[in-house]
Amino acid sequence: MSDLRITEAFLYMDYLVAGKYIQLKTINHLDYMLHLSCVSGRESSMTTCFRALCCKGPPPARPEYDLVCIGLTGSGKTSLLSKLCSESPENVVSTTGFSIKAVPFQNAILNVKELGGADNIRKYWSRYYQGSQGVIFVLDSASSEDDLETARNELHSALQHPQLCTLPFLILANHQDKPAARSVQEVKKYFELEPLARGKRWILQPCSLDDMEALKDSFSQLINLLEEKDHEAVRM
Repeated sequence: MSDLRITEAFLYMDYLVAGKYIQLKTINHLDYMLHLSCVSGRESSMTTCFRALCCKGPPPARPEYDLVCIGLTGSGKTSLLSKLCSESPENVVSTTGFSIKAVPFQNAILNVKELGGADNIRKYWSRYYQGSQGVIFVLDSASSEDDLETARNELHSALQHPQLCTLPFLILANHQDKPAARSVQEVKKYFELEPLARGKRWILQPCSLDDMEALKDSFSQLINLLEEKDHEAVRM
């Protein structure tokens, strides 16, 4: 709340200091009355209310995490990130090189570097891994067998890459709203995640643009993993 709005809100309210009612005229007058109440040793409930509104410091800064987002072309990476950023769907264009979005959440800001998923781009993915604190892998759960096989190989490669293997992974089985979509259990079995990712921090979640609450919940789980990794680093 700005000083001007606070002034307007309390312009005609009486303030009790040392048994006398005084009408507030300006925000400076309010500051003076608060000072008098402290000097007199008496602080009324109105003073407490004013302090809560006027003297509260800025909210603590949200932590920021740098993530890399990978997946084949058509998996829906750009659409999901744009929806989380409340961008218009008409402006969504498939990423050909890479793009960076700051995705805000209540308890963190995720700086997501999205890499294009075309054949001629994927071989350069590893050049952009440095500095990442977590990984988002998006797959099309309704894709062809050939594309699903390619996605599995790319995920296996990422899980074993030296710069990513110790990081938290959020694996999103996208396009769950399509009739041909495979379930999470089918994806887990096909991608052999249990044996491959044993001992790693990873989450496999279904998602679609039609269920943003579920998508946000998936990212909340990822943020929890990122916070846990931060706390472990501090203890070390």
